[in-house]
Amino acid sequence: MNQPSDEVLGLSVHSLPTPGGAAGSVLTGRLKLLGILLACSLPIVVACFVFYVVRPHGQASFGELIMPVRPVSDVLATRLDGTSLPLPALKAQWLLVKVDGGACVQDCQKQLTVLRQFRLMLGKDMDRVDWLWLVNDQAPVDAQLTTLLQHDNATVLRVDAQVLHTWLPAREGQRQQDFIYVVDPMGNAMMRFPSRLDSAAAAKAKRDMEHLLRASIAWDAPGR
Repeated sequence: MNQPSDEVLGLSVHSLPTPGGAAGSVLTGRLKLLGILLACSLPIVVACFVFYVVRPHGQASFGELIMPVRPVSDVLATRLDGTSLPLPALKAQWLLVKVDGGACVQDCQKQLTVLRQFRLMLGKDMDRVDWLWLVNDQAPVDAQLTTLLQHDNATVLRVDAQVLHTWLPAREGQRQQDFIYVVDPMGNAMMRFPSRLDSAAAAKAKRDMEHLLRASIAWDAPGR
């Protein structure tokens, strides 16, 4: 009988884990997460930078920052002709927004006129800003008023009142009608002005808007 011979087993090493490879993957994942967080917090960073760093000493902000910012809801609004428009379609422009009922009596119409004039005051930056009237009830809107607003490039939409309450909050004890809201190009409501602006107040609000537009010039361009 043949005796089994001793044999040396051969082992082939194809590859070994690269030292630090797992740590590199974790680091990459963390950097991606940090990038997402920075993108989401950009409006807050811009607003705080503008109002606490860029602003010259002695100039207090007139507008009130909404903290935290309120993102636009992914719901459908309704144009006055009955067609639908997703609210997120309003993104990519700065927005000046007034909320009021469809009846829009004298005080409401005066505030819409002020809103129109306020946008015109922005001069060369006007094309970076749209102005909106968001109707928060089912009351009919005067056809003549609608025609005038559309002629002045206003957007008029009917939006559920609860959606507007979440997106465009009023200060406690006040109504949405008491404010003009500023929405950034990412759809975040981030500031509000008093809706009754005299000449002095309008100049202060204009200064605030100019600071915001100047601070965002690197990542925001006119038009959608």
